[in-house]
Amino acid sequence: MDKDRFIELLYAEIDKNWPEIVEMSDRFAAEPEISGEEFNTSKKIVDVLEKAGFDVEFPFIGIPTAFFAKKGKPGNGGRVALLVEYDALPEIGHACGHNLHGAMSVLAALGLLPLMKEIEGELVVVGTPAEETNGAKVEMAEKGIFDGCDFAIMIHSHCGKSIVRYRSLAMDAIEFTFKGKTSHAASAPWEGVNALNGLQLFFHAIDMLRQHVKQEVRMHGIYYEGGTAPNIVPERAKGRFYFRAPKRAYLDEVMLKVYDCARGAALATGTEVTWHNFEASFKDMLPNEAAESLIENIFSEFGLPVVRVEGFMGSSDVGDVTYRCPAVQPELDISGTNIEAHTREFAEATTTDKAHEAMKTGAKIIARAALDVLLDEKLRERMQEDYKNELEKGRVH
Repeated sequence: MDKDRFIELLYAEIDKNWPEIVEMSDRFAAEPEISGEEFNTSKKIVDVLEKAGFDVEFPFIGIPTAFFAKKGKPGNGGRVALLVEYDALPEIGHACGHNLHGAMSVLAALGLLPLMKEIEGELVVVGTPAEETNGAKVEMAEKGIFDGCDFAIMIHSHCGKSIVRYRSLAMDAIEFTFKGKTSHAASAPWEGVNALNGLQLFFHAIDMLRQHVKQEVRMHGIYYEGGTAPNIVPERAKGRFYFRAPKRAYLDEVMLKVYDCARGAALATGTEVTWHNFEASFKDMLPNEAAESLIENIFSEFGLPVVRVEGFMGSSDVGDVTYRCPAVQPELDISGTNIEAHTREFAEATTTDKAHEAMKTGAKIIARAALDVLLDEKLRERMQEDYKNELEKGRVH
């Protein structure tokens, strides 16, 4: 085995395919499709992978815009998954950079593809839509798509710095509905039961709960529905909340208290309350020392400085993947300047020459990491040991 030759071929293949994938990324930026509606975007990526020689299942597991591509020899050697995101945000387009880093994973896959004729193992490329809402990776993880993988990786677009040891919070997205009874708010308010009062009291209860949970917990919500007219006692009121915590196990404990707050608010106001997920729940991101050290070393080879960030960076459905196999989601600087995500400025930054160069570099980092895992059995064993240790920690808080 000549690893240096593999790396040389890998990088050359990425350089060759880069212009086409840059054009694809910019087209996605110009024609953004929001979560669950990435029909043209997913079809274009599938066309590219099929033309290159991947075996592709599309649609996948009942999700119209998901896909699963593979190449290699399952059962021999390692099994590596490259994750592809491609959904946009309403109104502001690809303001999280999914057009760019989704294309980055595709470019990495194209680089690895010719090598799979000589390498023992399997490369899979998973199209994971709707990261901004339901997070398709959650359902995929639940259905065992990542079971048996030695490694899963994607790189996320970032502006101003690069981060390898990305950490995210477990999250529940819950809608609460309070039900009451209408009446004329002026002539007979005593005949009504005010659902909005129940929701308002629930908000106050959540505010009071904040001081009795760990400081890393985040609880934030909005009034989603609060009545139809001032002179009608509201018979229904809805609030939507995100609840987050560093560990899934602790968030489950917090949610028991949250539901008690809802029940108490309903009891105090004579209303009824129900709740359900309006988006999928996310798990926290489990660290993997062996995998993260590998990625940091590769970043260093490319001369890219890495920042260690204390604390957490929101929530991601990649967290659910980390509960199924060793997985990482580094963040790569695509602009050289600080630009906040989910802004129009961030969306514009994904189509610059600097971002295009970052795509090529990121694809080489992804592909190089995948190659190392496929070739190195001892590395796979270290990553698996770290995964099992962190999984056990994740079950407690």
